[in-house]
Amino acid sequence: RYPVVMMHGFGLLAGMRRGGHLYAAAAHLRMHGVLAFAPNVVPYNTVDVRTGMWIDRLAHVLAETGADKLNLIAHSMGGLDARHLISRHGMHDRIATLTTIATPHRGTHIAEFIVTRPERVRQLLAELADWLGTTAVPEGEADFRTAVAELTPEHMVEHFNRENEDHPAVRYQSYGGAAGKGASVPANPFLRIGNGLLFATEGPNDGIVSVASARWGDYLGTIDADHAAQVGLSFGTGSRFSSNDFFLDLVRRLSSEGF
Repeated sequence: RYPVVMMHGFGLLAGMRRGGHLYAAAAHLRMHGVLAFAPNVVPYNTVDVRTGMWIDRLAHVLAETGADKLNLIAHSMGGLDARHLISRHGMHDRIATLTTIATPHRGTHIAEFIVTRPERVRQLLAELADWLGTTAVPEGEADFRTAVAELTPEHMVEHFNRENEDHPAVRYQSYGGAAGKGASVPANPFLRIGNGLLFATEGPNDGIVSVASARWGDYLGTIDADHAAQVGLSFGTGSRFSSNDFFLDLVRRLSSEGF
């Protein structure tokens, strides 16, 4: 019933080209008759900065399609951006549903691990991320340090969630992801360190976000895929998870429920 906008998460892979990795997913949905869009915003910045850019992108989709409302499908940090624009920027009357996938609604200890590293390590990470974020993406702005600090469990629970309450006019639903330790599928080698760290502190996870943190609104289930495979980035690991099939099933479910 409503167009679908796919919102990417944090990190350079999310925004190296138009729509990042979600552009291909949106194209697949279009092949099945779904009005799907995958705009791009800066990869390494705060929720507030990214939200301002998303609002412009959503306004463009609304104007182009003439739709009254949109369905948002958001991966990882994109789900926080979506919650923020709904609750704090008056977009509740233009959003029908928000489906988040592996979004750190209660933060992630990966962020906590980064912000507690020695100052020199944090400085090097921030300088590299900020350089990549400002040079590789049009309209590039970057504030890696502040953005990561916002994703810690303490900030999410004590500040973000209290300041961004769900709006009753919008349907909220979510998926989590699990791979590696405690899961039935292996995690990408690049995510194994984070996977072990999170398993010790938060339980089953996808290498970046735990299942417990990803639960929000109506929980629809746990995906057998790591954080990258969920959006079609397997890096040659042989993951059998099909992100295209997953997203197509999701929009069919939305359609069957009148959205």
